[in-house]
Amino acid sequence: MSLLTVEMHGAVALLTLNRPEAMNALGAPGDGDQVQKVCDEINDDQSVRCVVLTGAGRAFSAGGDVKAMKAREGAFAGGGVGIRDNYRKNIHRVVRSIYGLEVPTIAAVNGPAIGLGCDVACMCDIRISSDQARFGVTFLKLGLIPGDGGAWLLPRIIGQDRAAQLLFTGDVIDAKTAEAWRLVTSVSPHDQLIADALALGQKIAAQPPHALRLAKNLLRHGATTTYDTLMDMSAASQAIAHLTDDHMEGVNALLEKRVADFKGR
Repeated sequence: MSLLTVEMHGAVALLTLNRPEAMNALGAPGDGDQVQKVCDEINDDQSVRCVVLTGAGRAFSAGGDVKAMKAREGAFAGGGVGIRDNYRKNIHRVVRSIYGLEVPTIAAVNGPAIGLGCDVACMCDIRISSDQARFGVTFLKLGLIPGDGGAWLLPRIIGQDRAAQLLFTGDVIDAKTAEAWRLVTSVSPHDQLIADALALGQKIAAQPPHALRLAKNLLRHGATTTYDTLMDMSAASQAIAHLTDDHMEGVNALLEKRVADFKGR
């Protein structure tokens, strides 16, 4: 069974982590290849303008497979060098692929997002939460550390002190606390979550697709690069945007007081 299912809603791709019997645990052999393949296909498909990522069943993702850890199987087999390579070639491929999506991404967190699962949600640009969701970076409770990029990304989202509190205590917080800490932008009734996520996705997808990808790229680089570098990137990206048909469509729609119809040209 494939780890990810893909369902198109117009220009919005709904990706579902589809391992509900294991609370969508990640890290099985081949997971990285599967996720990378799906994400590469989305990046190559200019008709896709937004992605919503959620989980099947009662969890978003419980993180790494603890049973496999106990048995030292799969990604957790072998000596130190072997485990390091398993992370790089499999688990890191999962998070790098999601983080590397060129279109805007929304995590629709439908249930527990723990450890690696929380970090996967953080790889998305926007997170909205079910009122039944829970969030935790509980690596230390297993004698581990964040091995998948969470220690880099989480402080950028909720701040160094909140990230330290979550990591060092291993506490699991509820959806309302996650919203107060700005880990998620909104909380939806559980049964309304996917509809709300898709509605947000459709609103994003109504934007001009080439400019949308360029804007995401600038926003990402703006978090880590210098002001001067970003200004150079902005000028180059703007030059590309000015030469698109969608730019003229936006200008004409504004002057004619109508809704723009962007074609991705």
